[in-house]
Amino acid sequence: MTVLDFALPSTLEAHEPPEARGLARDEVRLLVGDGDGVHHHRFTDLPSLLRAGDVLVVNTSGTLPAALPVRGRPMALHLSTELADGRWLVELRRNAGKATAPYGDGQPGETYPLPGNATVTLTEPFSDGRLWAATVDVPGTVREYLNRYGRPIRYNYVRRDWPIEFYQTVFAEHPGSAEMPSAGRAFTDRLVTRLVARGVQFAPVLLHTGVASPEAHERPYPERFSVSATTARVVNRARHDGGRVIAVGTTAVRAIETAADSSGAVRPAEGWTDLIVTPDRGVLVVDGLLTGFHEPRASHLDMLAAVAGTDLLARCYAAAVDARYLWHEFGDLNLLLPPTGRRPVR
Repeated sequence: MTVLDFALPSTLEAHEPPEARGLARDEVRLLVGDGDGVHHHRFTDLPSLLRAGDVLVVNTSGTLPAALPVRGRPMALHLSTELADGRWLVELRRNAGKATAPYGDGQPGETYPLPGNATVTLTEPFSDGRLWAATVDVPGTVREYLNRYGRPIRYNYVRRDWPIEFYQTVFAEHPGSAEMPSAGRAFTDRLVTRLVARGVQFAPVLLHTGVASPEAHERPYPERFSVSATTARVVNRARHDGGRVIAVGTTAVRAIETAADSSGAVRPAEGWTDLIVTPDRGVLVVDGLLTGFHEPRASHLDMLAAVAGTDLLARCYAAAVDARYLWHEFGDLNLLLPPTGRRPVR
């Protein structure tokens, strides 16, 4: 089900980091949708928009330089998710001038040469053939190899390569995401300090996100996650005391909702999550969501609607297009604070 469809002008795509546009990370725009309507802010206003006792659930996953060239062929390889058996989910992409597109002609057993005498061998298709389970043969560890030969995954709307530092958030502690958990990008040390001084708490979770090819819009596939006992206590105490639990990004929603029992109490948990949050499923823990702007028909919009409701979400996106907010990982942000209470799982 598509909860929201709209026309996204290409002029609203963020083609480079805000730093290249003369802004600090925390100076991007912030569109707020709440019970009083839709409001326009800068991200630096966030402390004034939250209350003492609110909890921000943040993802501590760091971004890998997960894109590699295929030697001798006009192709790129995107490493997505490390599987329990040591294989990886990978995406092959075809280079056509400055554009790239998914490569759909892979076959089981095919081997592709990578820089530094490394190879990747497709073993079986995953996700209708766009993603493959594959054996990655590199000297040393895969992460060491990526640090030497890889670069951050970049789609066509970003016009040039940027160093991996531009794809890390201030919360990044555990490398493992193929693409940046970008909702946390605008936070800076100074802004975190201001939030803490206001009485806002932070609850770290971990979810290593895989590739999210913009052409596909599939439902999320299983990803590694971890929610600690400390985070569970912080979130449960805030809910008991009337504080709001606000997830920073869809990855944080998926992790914290996976760790909740049927009453909404959060328990320590780790492993793989295949949870898909939709309006029909609803949310048990999350009261609000800070997120970037997602493309028309993107599957993430179902999760946003589960948190905010379709009416508020539609009003936010109409206002964002009208006021020329910027999309994608280097763009502006949307804070959804619906007025209703927690919705039960149906």
